[in-house]
Amino acid sequence: MADGDPVSGLFALLDDVAALVRLTTSSLDDVAGAAGRAGAKAAGVVVDDAAVTPRYVQGLKPERELSIIWRITKGSLRNKLLIILPVILLLSQFVPWLLTPILMIGGAYLCYEGAEKIWEKLAGHEADPSEREDAAATDPAEHEKTVVSGAVRTDFILSAEIMVIALNEVASEGLVSRAIILAVVAVAITALVYGVVALIVKMDDAGLALAKRNSGAVSAFGRGLVRAMPIVLSVLSTVGIAAMVWVGGHILLVGVDELGFHPPYAFVHHLEVLVADATGALGGFLGWLTNTVGSAIVGLVVGAIIVAVMHVIPKRKKQAERA
Repeated sequence: MADGDPVSGLFALLDDVAALVRLTTSSLDDVAGAAGRAGAKAAGVVVDDAAVTPRYVQGLKPERELSIIWRITKGSLRNKLLIILPVILLLSQFVPWLLTPILMIGGAYLCYEGAEKIWEKLAGHEADPSEREDAAATDPAEHEKTVVSGAVRTDFILSAEIMVIALNEVASEGLVSRAIILAVVAVAITALVYGVVALIVKMDDAGLALAKRNSGAVSAFGRGLVRAMPIVLSVLSTVGIAAMVWVGGHILLVGVDELGFHPPYAFVHHLEVLVADATGALGGFLGWLTNTVGSAIVGLVVGAIIVAVMHVIPKRKKQAERA
């Protein structure tokens, strides 16, 4: 055919389109693979996030639980996509050395919040469920606002940890690729965490529905589910508090190591390796558990110091002044 033939031009255009589609598909596969690897690296913090959140909806009316979780979900997405993602991208591009100190501040806050909850339980200052219900009945909108803001504030720290871990996994990618991969991680992890949380907190409603079925076995299973859910939520609440102390302590341990002070992290890591090597088939799990306990001890100590500064010392000063 002669040059300029419209048919040959059309085939050339289709070849270009096909090549572009192949390139786009390859790029999407690369993004999906990198997002999967980055998300897997952050799996430990994702579990912590899922464990922390259910305690925020305890004591609320069942019909409001999903609404509250949805508001927390939206707050979590805003945290990740509108605040954390742009900030860590800019910092990683221009002042990467600032990421660790900022993350350590967040870790110290997690230690404080976890230690504060423990102190409230031990000192008997924790509000009982009837007090929470009274507060919700007095001003439900304000109570829900307080619940959501507290959950989103804690989520911010956990989300920052997730996003920084994911960023470290894709640090060699270009700026645009990093942004896309981290956005995919942010949306996927948020959907996973709060989807699981929604299932957990609505299990009792599912149990009630099953308990009304005519089948004896199904009805018995539903009643058992209803009886079990308060225990499950209580356990998750305790796990959530422990997770804040553990994750906060781990952030601080890793942070001081990256800043050049190696003994604390080296000691915990050395213990982890010793336990892992000495326990055979269970070595991987027990080594992880050793690292977790070490991180939790650090988090509890740091959190206790902050709680003392923020609560205990001022309270004793006021008592001394009154005396």
